[in-house]
Formats: sequence, structure tokens, C-alpha cells
Amino acid sequence: MGYLYLLLAASLWGLLGPVSRLAFQEGLSPLLVAFFRAVIAWVFFALHALFLRQVRVAPRDLPVLLLFGLVGVSLFYGSYQLAVGYGGAALASVLLYTAPAWVALLSALVLKEPLDRTGLLAVGLTLLGVTLMGLGGGSEVRTGPLALLFGLLSGFTYALYYIFGKLYLPRYATPTLFLYALPVGALGLWPFVDFVPLSPKALLALLFLGTFSTYGAYLAYYAGLRRLPATRASVVATLEPVVANLFAFLLFREVLSPLGYLGALLVLLAVLLSVRR
Repeated sequence: MGYLYLLLAASLWGLLGPVSRLAFQEGLSPLLVAFFRAVIAWVFFALHALFLRQVRVAPRDLPVLLLFGLVGVSLFYGSYQLAVGYGGAALASVLLYTAPAWVALLSALVLKEPLDRTGLLAVGLTLLGVTLMGLGGGSEVRTGPLALLFGLLSGFTYALYYIFGKLYLPRYATPTLFLYALPVGALGLWPFVDFVPLSPKALLALLFLGTFSTYGAYLAYYAGLRRLPATRASVVATLEPVVANLFAFLLFREVLSPLGYLGALLVLLAVLLSVRR
């Protein structure tokens, strides 16, 4: 049962890019999509935290939670949507998974964890993979500098979830953390958002992103994590870019070049090495 929960989580996360592109086709900007994703998910996390009666945090932790809202929500959600907008869902999903390489570097700098040979190899494979994807391109895939920049930024800010989680998850439940982080993240995006009327199709896409690909995916992932070791859970979660590439092809005919797929394979291999490490 644990594997089913994790497959569900990976699939829901993998649909972030393709469903976001559907919203873009309805006239929504990437940052507007990121804003509504944060707001809708916050409603569900807030209700969840209220149900658990876990809404209080220590005053000393509030500044860090607010900072996490700006970095882990405003920057992360925003950069990922911009990566999808500039480069397509397939490329953005793979660049997001440069996160383990960033984790290895950040763990050495922040948590003082040693960076061994396996970690260095994972970082090297990630850099080589990103370079190949940047040179490769493909059908309906745009590997311009902005696509690579925002894709790498999304991977970096995603990696901060690991550092933040190591320091604060033992103290608070996940709904409690997002109860505070998501509204701050939405407010951080607000000045850069141009609001437009929402068509029924756009509204459905936004509801799906906030309800299923954010709140529901976290619930499924942690349900699976309770039933399986974290290492196996991390391996199954790497199916996310596979799902994203599949639906990007089915919906928008996005196809990476052979060089791009080789780069994507190297990035995923680096993820597996990081998990093993």
C-alpha cells in the first residue's frame, strides 16, 4: 500500500507542469498560477491544522517560518512556473530534480555533513546532465537561458525544503508549517501578479494544482513514508519527471532531443546516487 501512495504522490507532482500549461493557454501568467496554487493549498492545510489542533508555533520560530514562506513558496512556486512557461513542462520537471545535488552542497555548508565521493559524483553528473539538456533542445522544448535559470532556481529552492525539514519538521506537523508559510508565500508573489478573469477551464486547472498536486500530493507522500523507509520513498518519488514528460508529450507533444534525454538520464542517475548516499 505504501508504494501506491508514493506512486500517487509522484503522479500528482508530475502533473504540475502539464496542468500549469493548460492554465497558461487560458491567459494566466506563470506567477498568477503560482499565487493561486499557494492560496488554494493554504485553505486545505489551514483546515487540516485546525482539525489537528496544531496551529501554534513558538514565537522564536516565526521569523524562520516567514522566511521559508518567501523562499520555499514565493521563490520555489514562482520559479517552477516560470521554468514551465519558458522551457516547457518536460524540461522544468527534470531541472527541478537537480535538488539532490543542491542538497549535497547545502548539507556540507549548512549542516556540516561531509561531502563524500558519491556526493561529488552526483553533483558532477547533475552538472553534466544540465549542460547536455541545455545543448539538446527538442520539439516544443525551449532550452534558453531563462528556462535553465528558473529551472535550476526551482531545484535550488526545492533543496531548501530538506534543510528546513531537518531543522523544523521534528518540532511541528507539516500542516502547521504550511499554515504559516503558504500565505506569506502568496503575499510575496502578489506584487508581481496581473489578475485576469478566470475561465472555467483555468479555474479547474488552478483547483487541481492547489488541491491535488500540492495538498493531496503531500498527504499521499507522507502516508507512503509512514509505510516505507525514506530511501525507498525517495526512489519512487523520482518517477515525478517521468510522469511529467509523459503527459507533456501526450498533451503538448513536448519531446527532448536524444542529447536532452541523455542529460535527463544523468540527472536521474545523480538522484539515485544521492538517495543511496
